[in-house]
Amino acid sequence: MQNTRLEKLIEFLNSEPNDAFLKYALATEYLRLNEIDKSLVYYEDLVYNHPKYVGTYYHLGKLYEALNRKDDAVVTYEQGMLIAKEARDNHALSELRAVYMELKGFDDDDD
Repeated sequence: MQNTRLEKLIEFLNSEPNDAFLKYALATEYLRLNEIDKSLVYYEDLVYNHPKYVGTYYHLGKLYEALNRKDDAVVTYEQGMLIAKEARDNHALSELRAVYMELKGFDDDDD
């Protein structure tokens, strides 16, 4: 049953290989299944081939953090904040700024 969702997503992506949402859904599903390498491939593909897909940056940054790739996470959050600003997506911008500041060692009391 668990693989049914994964199989359907792969089938959909085979029909629509450039669909950013399907790539995002696959990355998220692989992460849920703890298939980190496959998840990373899809998230990185999104950043390179669909850079305006704002939701990618938070999750890719968090994955980099989990993999102890702090520098990659910082760059990812910085890129994501720029994309979110361009898209005027204040919610995504706020989330990215919060994780970026936390990773850099700042908190709400540091004004």
